[in-house]
Amino acid sequence: MDVKIESSWKEILKDEFKKPYFKQLTQHIKTEKSQGKIIYPSGSNIFHSFEATPFNEVAVVILGQDPYHGPGQAHGLSFSVQDGVPPPPSLVNIFKELHTDVGTQVPNHGNLTKWARQGVLLLNASLTVRAQEPMSHSKIGWHQFTDAAIAKLSALKEKIVFLLWGKFAQEKIKLIEGDKHLILKAAHPSPLSAHNGFFGCGHFSQTNMYLVKNGKYAIDWAL
Repeated sequence: MDVKIESSWKEILKDEFKKPYFKQLTQHIKTEKSQGKIIYPSGSNIFHSFEATPFNEVAVVILGQDPYHGPGQAHGLSFSVQDGVPPPPSLVNIFKELHTDVGTQVPNHGNLTKWARQGVLLLNASLTVRAQEPMSHSKIGWHQFTDAAIAKLSALKEKIVFLLWGKFAQEKIKLIEGDKHLILKAAHPSPLSAHNGFFGCGHFSQTNMYLVKNGKYAIDWAL
């Protein structure tokens, strides 16, 4: 597996790449591919979240569970889909809340690269998935890798906003030093749970208020 990852992240996570679990997960993916299994996202996009948002520029973290498992959707950024692919239901709900919260127009696409380029780390806990099999790579070692990334952000940086939507994301609180960062929790934006506290959470405006108060740039959420 080609680890295409931005240089500051490569340095921060260099020890993880040497650990047995990482070699095992790499082999697991190679084996599945050799068996004809389709894996999303494509190899060059597996580490796209780290490539698009250098460690030194991370201001916000939006944590997802695992990549979209349909053709052409996933490209390595949590909740984001490639150009030309209709936004999935959770992303539609994110755009609805964004419009209510800060007044941005609902976009006609679901590509969140513009956020990533502004310091919003769009990180999935698992970086790969088998086609049409959600959570199929959730136990092959990715969580150890992405937990290490979250822990490094918490320990080595200050004043990051962590947006934790849903029970799964909120379990990562144990990795974050709450006195150094802002942790915002809400229900998951999925249609099953968005009405239980995601709609009306105001996370996008709260994020920008915190960033500006701490001498950082506000995120331009418009796409």
